[in-house]
Amino acid sequence: MLSPKRVKYRKVQRGKMPGNATRGNTVAFGDFALVAMERMWITNRQIEAARIALNRHIKRGGKVWIRIYPDKPYSKKPAETRMGKGKGAPEYWVAVVKPGTVMFELGGIERTVAEEAMVLAGAKLPIKTKFVARSDMELGA
Repeated sequence: MLSPKRVKYRKVQRGKMPGNATRGNTVAFGDFALVAMERMWITNRQIEAARIALNRHIKRGGKVWIRIYPDKPYSKKPAETRMGKGKGAPEYWVAVVKPGTVMFELGGIERTVAEEAMVLAGAKLPIKTKFVARSDMELGA
């Protein structure tokens, strides 16, 4: 599972997620990408499940880049605990994803195989996603 080795603060506030992604919204490494259409926290387990789905479908044929990283701790109090007594312990890690964020990239494989793999990976995630190619983004810009 992805998680930071060390962080400056053990617990963080939840924060807001307004607007669309201004960083990490272009295809930078590979030829094809999986782009988020909604905003949500993506957990380290969900990222790992999508990564495994990608790797199994491409059968080590190409290269996979994971463009999001779960660096925000999600803290939770135990069940049936009374109010007060401070904030709960960190349970797991999440990545903040906004619409337009490139989450995964693929390179070195054919478009049809890449599209099938990205659809499988998108099914593992709790948000709507879309498949984009670097050539499509360059034409649109």
